[in-house]
Amino acid sequence: MSELREFLSGGMVPVTCDCGNRVLVKKNSPQHTSVQWLADTSVCPELGPRAPLVRTCLRLRDGIEKAVRDGTVEVADG
Repeated sequence: MSELREFLSGGMVPVTCDCGNRVLVKKNSPQHTSVQWLADTSVCPELGPRAPLVRTCLRLRDGIEKAVRDGTVEVADG
């Protein structure tokens, strides 16, 4: 069970979106980002019940990119 837990959440780092939501993030490569939401996405203004059909939160993406630049989230060596 610990191998599964490590595979699913190992190396994940908390990141807070501008809207206040917290997620866990892992960058497996510059192109691949794993995100695990810690709260219901309906509280996100971009992903909530009245959100557009495109299911992405640009504010969260900006927060993750900032965390990578700041060194809070590291990109795994391929």
